[in-house]
Amino acid sequence: MSTTLSASTPSLLAAARDAAGHQHYPQGALYMVATPIGNLADIGLRALQVLSLVDTVACEDTRHTATLLQSYGLHKPLLALHEHNEAEAAQAVVLRLQAGERIAYVSDAGTPGVSDPGARLVAAVAAAGLRSLPIPGASSITALLSVAGHSGWDGRFVFTGFLSPKAAERQREVRQIAADARACVLLEAPHRIDALARDLATLGPRTLTVGRELTKQFEEIASLPAQDLPAWLQAGTHRTRGEFVLMVHPLVPGAADAEAMDPAALRTLDLLLAELPLKTAVRLCADITGQPRNALYDAALARRQNGAAEN
Repeated sequence: MSTTLSASTPSLLAAARDAAGHQHYPQGALYMVATPIGNLADIGLRALQVLSLVDTVACEDTRHTATLLQSYGLHKPLLALHEHNEAEAAQAVVLRLQAGERIAYVSDAGTPGVSDPGARLVAAVAAAGLRSLPIPGASSITALLSVAGHSGWDGRFVFTGFLSPKAAERQREVRQIAADARACVLLEAPHRIDALARDLATLGPRTLTVGRELTKQFEEIASLPAQDLPAWLQAGTHRTRGEFVLMVHPLVPGAADAEAMDPAALRTLDLLLAELPLKTAVRLCADITGQPRNALYDAALARRQNGAAEN
């Protein structure tokens, strides 16, 4: 976590009370609280108010959460609830809720239950006829989407999260992504990013935006052809460190034909597009390379939308 808040903690908690203290926070309810993904200043005022109000904080890692709460001047009883004990610990949470406690649940970063523990907890709470209330906050997913920048994107995307750690299954999942025209958002840990990059490279020229260490001191964001991701990672030893979120950009009309086309023809098309109007470049490229004019025209439109060439 970055940014020290100790000097401003009292005023921050006071601001949280002023902004969110008048709202109703029912007893016997579970509060799913999103926490910062790197920068402590990204905490929400309502999250702070809830964390100061609840009787217990259930959490993925008690040591991490204790440090997080102390950063905001908060001290609460903690209950460990992680992927290895979620079913058992969820029942303990249900019993506390039935006794009228307010309980918050936080994962190590971001929104619990989204590629993090918490989903089974919410299911157990619902099965007991109790309420779960969301307290939103920082998200690596929407943070990356907001700066990915794609002229052909209509805002729709598929959230895939972490792909399988098994090579054969991960490669099958990448083939599914390749066949889907929609944008796809992935998450990956540093110790598996090289393997994922090699598999994503099979997507060829399809644009990919990678976010590394989002909101942290050494945040890095880059857009590049998927085939170039392994080289990008190897360009600096620091680039394989930290947490990753990746957006595979949507396919645009003609992209599939472009990927199937002779790479030499595409290089010729790029050179011509840099100097000539689109229709002229396509006509000359077809004469030079023998590639179908319609496919070249679709490829030229796709590359222009992807920023690969300009008139």
